[in-house]
Amino acid sequence: MPLRFIDYFPEPLRGQATLETFRRTRALRYAGNDQILRHGLPLYETLAAEVHGDPEAAKRNLLVHGDCRATCALLRDRGLRVDLVYIDPPFASGADYAKKVVLRPVPGAPAPAAEVDNPDAGFDEKMYGDVWEKEKYLNWMYDNLSAIKSVMADDASIYVHLDWHIGHYVKVMLDEIFGEDNFQREIIWDIQVLSGFKTIAPNWVRGHDVIYYYSKGEKRIFNKLLQPHKKEYLDSFNRVDKDGRHYMVAHGTKRYRDEVEAKGKPYGDVWNDIMSFQQQPTSEEKVDYATQKPEALLERIIKASSDAVRAETGEPMLVADFFGGSGVTAAVAARLGRRFVTCDVNRNAIQTMRDRLVAQGTAFTQEEIQDGVELYRNPAQTMDKLCALVPGLHRLTAEEIALGMKETFWFGAIDDPKAGRVPVWAPDLKEGSGRVLSEATLLHALYEFLPELDGTVKRAVFLYVDTEKPVAEMEAQVRKENIHSTVAVEFVDLKPYLDRAILQDEAEWELKEDREGLTPGWRLTLTAFRSDRLAKEVEALNAKAVFQPSAKGRKVITLSDKGLEAIEWVGVDTQTEGPWRSAAEVRIEPSGIAVRDGEKTKARWDATLFCPGERPRRLKIRSILGDETVLEL
Repeated sequence: MPLRFIDYFPEPLRGQATLETFRRTRALRYAGNDQILRHGLPLYETLAAEVHGDPEAAKRNLLVHGDCRATCALLRDRGLRVDLVYIDPPFASGADYAKKVVLRPVPGAPAPAAEVDNPDAGFDEKMYGDVWEKEKYLNWMYDNLSAIKSVMADDASIYVHLDWHIGHYVKVMLDEIFGEDNFQREIIWDIQVLSGFKTIAPNWVRGHDVIYYYSKGEKRIFNKLLQPHKKEYLDSFNRVDKDGRHYMVAHGTKRYRDEVEAKGKPYGDVWNDIMSFQQQPTSEEKVDYATQKPEALLERIIKASSDAVRAETGEPMLVADFFGGSGVTAAVAARLGRRFVTCDVNRNAIQTMRDRLVAQGTAFTQEEIQDGVELYRNPAQTMDKLCALVPGLHRLTAEEIALGMKETFWFGAIDDPKAGRVPVWAPDLKEGSGRVLSEATLLHALYEFLPELDGTVKRAVFLYVDTEKPVAEMEAQVRKENIHSTVAVEFVDLKPYLDRAILQDEAEWELKEDREGLTPGWRLTLTAFRSDRLAKEVEALNAKAVFQPSAKGRKVITLSDKGLEAIEWVGVDTQTEGPWRSAAEVRIEPSGIAVRDGEKTKARWDATLFCPGERPRRLKIRSILGDETVLEL
């Protein structure tokens, strides 16, 4: 449960356009219950997972494994105000996004003949699904945007990056939350995605994203940025005076080229000079994250709408990204001398951001919000596998829907030999507020969904990882208010089922003191690594390759006896407890090249790690699936 809910009131601004087609303030009234229910921001306990770099500098930058609303509650509890927000949330595109999982070359073995991008060299693992019901997405966005507004400084600005799928709906919502008068610009980012298919497609080629720029209030920070004039324009200064200066006469005014050139040209709201990664697929910036944006895009936004320091306090300004993804906002903010806070619910995103900041030499603190998210690798994957985790659970059938089990509310059902068909509600793990079994959800069930069930349904189950109120209080509320149906209600904690799905990886190693080099220290050599989850993934993929016609021609994946090709990252810590502090680390690229302590080498990983100085006490290993295991040395 949250420690408490921090009150905030996401009321529409007076006189602004409102969308009455969906409920957003979570204010509900039911017969026999006159209380108006509101969701505050849930404040959870946090765990300091890692401190990287100078401890004092690390306090200024925050990387949070958790969702937007919980992170906003954390900021409010600590009295922090954000000076600039950029978010690149899900676009409601209807697509699933996956991580390319690639086996590394076996240390010591000859270089592989297959290229990394060969489909037989790896497989895709779903990271998150961008598939939403429109109303559900808009409610979710309203909750997030209202939470973000509550942590913004009075002169702060927000940039919301979307595209054609849902952007026009969110634009109206932003008018409501921030006020139409505070809308500043709709920025068009010309991403110029061209391909053979798009060339022959019988339609206009889609080639832009939109970025909505709002201020919180009347005051805002804006630094006008200038760009060089185009050569074609400068060539139009084709007259020369007696001093040899080029000039032109426009509207009766003489303008000199050197003065115009020195002044520069302000940027407009159409940006066609920043290349997308579709145009530069081999960019050194790329970190193999599906929705990654270029640093030049964030550099322009951060320079324009924030200062390096706030004049009143002398403190570096704070830049926030609540859908951190690849970490571009945090990386650019740090490079430009700003502080940052960034968060994501996806473990792969946290790892990607963490490695990027380490490589850049940025100090930061990583914290884990203790809301249950740490129990699973990513929400989308867990939702897909929920039926396999809970015995007897299956998605609703047509027959069960006919019994009054609405798909919009019930996740699935269990066939109970004694109770018959049992509808099951489950938390939506990919949603901030949807992960919490709230009083509002329970009242929905008692007054709307339970009474609609067919008379043959005797019992309903509510799975939960977190609850708004203690379960005992919810059980008492059911006994008091379940007056419109005969269906018994049972609350079941989902965490024990999730715990069973988390398998610790195993490793074997040798640790020896090394005094032969110029720097004394300790050398760790990994001799074996076993990941049960990876073994099961490979087993399933190989079965498909053999039996499914659609996989015909795909090579069978073979794991070596030592299993070291399944390792993506290794680090050691000289402490025995507390937040992780890497004394030495190595990340292995898909090609097998070792990146040691953030510095890319030219050599393939040889299964070793050198720790200078005192003896390491903890070993952390990250598999290519993203699972992390900490072992005592």
